Amino acid sequence: MTLVIAHRGASRLETENTVVAFERAVALGADLVELDVRRTADDRLVVHHDAHLADGRAIRDLRRGDLPDHVPELDDALDACDGIAVNVEIKNDQRDPDFDPADWVADRVGVELLRRGGGPRWLISSFRWETIERCRRTSPGARTAFLTVDVGPGVVDRVAAAGHQAIHPWDGAVDEALVRDAHAAGLAVNVWTCDDPDRMRQLASWGVDGICTNVPDVALDLRRR
Repeated sequence: MTLVIAHRGASRLETENTVVAFERAVALGADLVELDVRRTADDRLVVHHDAHLADGRAIRDLRRGDLPDHVPELDDALDACDGIAVNVEIKNDQRDPDFDPADWVADRVGVELLRRGGGPRWLISSFRWETIERCRRTSPGARTAFLTVDVGPGVVDRVAAAGHQAIHPWDGAVDEALVRDAHAAGLAVNVWTCDDPDRMRQLASWGVDGICTNVPDVALDLRRR
């Protein structure tokens, strides 16, 4: 069965990366919620996709109390996902103002997930190889996944050899051969981001393990048919 991963919560129905969006995804029956974590100026973990707010201010330069009310702390976001698995994406892009080669966020996420019991309920992902490697070492029991836009030669083997459990490729890079090769290497394949029902059917027919989507209600309806 292909899992339905609610991208930033039920983000087509509610404001993305909010407690309401996560609660809506749980109520719909999503298998996982995907969310993004960043660091504030006062060292709080908050859930927000972009490095900047809509008004241009960088989250890394703001204290928790300076953020809009709808931006949740990680703790509150995870509470809202009670009962289902969570894919925590750690944002750590060299082009962003909050880039941190020391991976403070990865370490703090590991502490928070361990406080909640650790284990395979938690799936940690990142586009930065060094960050996800750090998570694999500091979050024992949690699953780890490498996010990528392009799946070039050797990527699948590298991810598998490093001991990660999954690869998260961009939808446009996925074909049946990739799914077959990843499975042969022992990796799960969770595709992002797909909102088209016909494409969802195709991905499911290829045996992808999860589809990350802004419309979990649509994906769940397709799966029930």
